[in-house]
Amino acid sequence: MSVRLPIGIEWFREIREKGSYYVDKTGMIKELFDEDFKISLITRPRRFGKTLFMDTLREFFDIRRDSRELFEGLEISKYQELCDKWMNQYPVLFLTLKDVAGGDFPSAYEMLQFVISSLCRDHTYLMESEQVLRGDKEIFERLSYQKGTRGDIQGALVTLMRMMAAHFGKPVILLMDEYDVPLAKASDRGYYREMLDVIRGFLGMSWKSNPCMEFAVVTGCLRIAKESIFTGANNFVSNSVSNRRFDRYFGFTEEEVKGLLEATGLTEHLAKMKHWYDGYLFGEIEVYCPWDVVNHVSMLKLDPQSKPANYWKDTSHNEIIRSFIDLPGMDVRGKFETLLAGGVIQERIVEDMTYDLANSSEENLWSILYLTGYLTRVREGKYPEGFQREEGTTVLRIPNEEVKTIFEDTIAKWFRDTVTGMDRRELLEAWWSGDDRKLTELVTDILFDTISYYDYKEDYYHAFTAGLFVGAGYAVSSNKEQGTGRADIVVKDRSNRRALIIEAKHSKKESDMERDCQEAIEQISRKGYVRTDLKGYRTILCYGAAFFEKDCLVRKC
Repeated sequence: MSVRLPIGIEWFREIREKGSYYVDKTGMIKELFDEDFKISLITRPRRFGKTLFMDTLREFFDIRRDSRELFEGLEISKYQELCDKWMNQYPVLFLTLKDVAGGDFPSAYEMLQFVISSLCRDHTYLMESEQVLRGDKEIFERLSYQKGTRGDIQGALVTLMRMMAAHFGKPVILLMDEYDVPLAKASDRGYYREMLDVIRGFLGMSWKSNPCMEFAVVTGCLRIAKESIFTGANNFVSNSVSNRRFDRYFGFTEEEVKGLLEATGLTEHLAKMKHWYDGYLFGEIEVYCPWDVVNHVSMLKLDPQSKPANYWKDTSHNEIIRSFIDLPGMDVRGKFETLLAGGVIQERIVEDMTYDLANSSEENLWSILYLTGYLTRVREGKYPEGFQREEGTTVLRIPNEEVKTIFEDTIAKWFRDTVTGMDRRELLEAWWSGDDRKLTELVTDILFDTISYYDYKEDYYHAFTAGLFVGAGYAVSSNKEQGTGRADIVVKDRSNRRALIIEAKHSKKESDMERDCQEAIEQISRKGYVRTDLKGYRTILCYGAAFFEKDCLVRKC
């Protein structure tokens, strides 16, 4: 029997009605009521099932739907009393703010108007209700046609809930997905303060002493500081990746991944998928990213030889890592190298956050990387041998191979941009003049100031050396067939009919560097790198380069 995978489907009804493979997470509805709350904020990284969960809540609670068949046989159906009391018994106002973004504040504000307009169109029946006040209908109409005033916009949710409560004679359940996306996008684009003012009013008015609201469930990546967004939010509870509550409901457990692989006949791929997509510690449970698992299983169904790919990075921006590196006054590069080498760091985590990176501290930035899934917590008792955790800190690591590649790609681009922007005239002149003493000094200085991302392996040094010539107007090839072997780096300056051949070696210890340089030079001669593909070049300079950690030694042939 073929298994239908719900690729990109975030709607519970569609998954169930189409018979797509569904990992049952409905038990979280029961767990939600195990806690007394008026507002429940649940934060998880992107692509961990937040939107599907929120849509599942809408199907369960919404008085305008009949969802009993959809939930038959699922975990929540075991709790008959709870289902009788809550299933399809309350009006639900559901919205997502994931599309509230723009290159500047006016365009983002227009998107907020559009989201509110679409929300109104989902509830046009309210305009015909005899229980709804005329004044609210007038505001509703302005919002529907994106003609609302600033006050109409900021009070839109309050107005809608008041109208719904009047029409149904019951308070409203508010479900808000991706509440913090407008602020994340505003931080990227430089209009954070303007957007914060709008979102603070838009959301704050919704839950501040609102008799028309039964309760609210809100999801996002970060818990924005209470004084900024959740002012006046009484009986407010928050659950993040650090909490044990709900820890098994976002992401796939290993048993759930095994079940999917068994259903699709792909069990032999578990180990590789674990290496690439597992490793997130939420509460006390380690989980896989569900988006990656479903996408990779889909690829394996088409081609069992498919290699794991990076699906997570394509779902949104990864600018936070780049922002981290670029911020002045923060010496984070050594910690990045430790993480990329498979090590751990310890930092103080702050969960009341702000996306205003321009005024952020290093402590806040590590916290953002942790809370948004770029780093994860190391379970107590699983620390490296001899490692001592300081009181009040959290031990962090990169969760898996997929996220590691995101770090590596970001750092590689940062290095290229940095080198392209620097004055390299002295460095390039040293290469073309054969001044290997000067090259040793200059290349070591650049190496010291960058971030290694291959654990000081030879591939890293090849990429580093080739990167020194990026954007300088030369043709650069790496590991291309030359003579009887492959030259590490070949740089061609066609306009001046000159070329460089560079053979790079990774030394096992500092005392080996001179010997390794000589070996590199001998390899260039022995394998005849100069003889082919460089006909017509009047000047050909050959170098051996040896690297040990942050040191470089260059010798001219």
